[in-house]
Amino acid sequence: MWYLYVLTYFVGIAAGFLNVVAGGGSMLTLPMLTFLGLGINVANGTNRIAILLQNIVATRQFKRGKVDVLRRSLTLAFPATMGAIVGSLVVVQIDQNMLQKIVGVLLLIMAIFMIFKPNIWEKGIARKGKSKWLSYLVFFGVGIYGGFIQAGVGFLFIAALVLVEGFNLIKTNAAKVTIIAIYTVASLTIFVANGKVNWFVGFVLAAGNMTGAVFGTKFTILKSIKWIRYIVFVAIIASAVKFFIS
Repeated sequence: MWYLYVLTYFVGIAAGFLNVVAGGGSMLTLPMLTFLGLGINVANGTNRIAILLQNIVATRQFKRGKVDVLRRSLTLAFPATMGAIVGSLVVVQIDQNMLQKIVGVLLLIMAIFMIFKPNIWEKGIARKGKSKWLSYLVFFGVGIYGGFIQAGVGFLFIAALVLVEGFNLIKTNAAKVTIIAIYTVASLTIFVANGKVNWFVGFVLAAGNMTGAVFGTKFTILKSIKWIRYIVFVAIIASAVKFFIS
């Protein structure tokens, strides 16, 4: 069944592009991995290989494209990583169906904001007197979610980076991939320690994700930010619907 691995690679390309430009790529890769016969926990762990390598590539591409928010990204990555460790450790103790419904509602609220407050997403917000502790708490919370589900976490990071940090969507995507790359190291380590990773499938998927990440980064840098907002909006709606019906 070699053709299934070829299909996995191409699904990875689509997911890598979507993850960088918007989010929700794991909505494609997790079903593909379970279709290959991996249990949901192994699929969840294996997917982290692709996520890690995809975001390392994207971080490098953004830096080469002069979109450099690395210093702030590293600062925010710390609370997100702490949250991811917590999330990865308690993954089996959480009612994931309930959590997905809650995230679905949050995504719909986010979509409404994108319709009625477009300037916030395209130009960013000038934040005065921003509370660093609020930022740390928000990113810790998003990290917890990413630690045990991952699917849809990119949208939550987008919301946090735009609404809390005041970034526009291009800077947001650059910061997002760096933060996710760093915290994924911690969560992947926990899945590896528990034997929940299929390395061969993970690297096949990762090859596709990295290819998609290169395309996604170039698209984000070169295209109008308005187009990025449209893509994020469509991806949010699709993911919210997926969360509600799954």
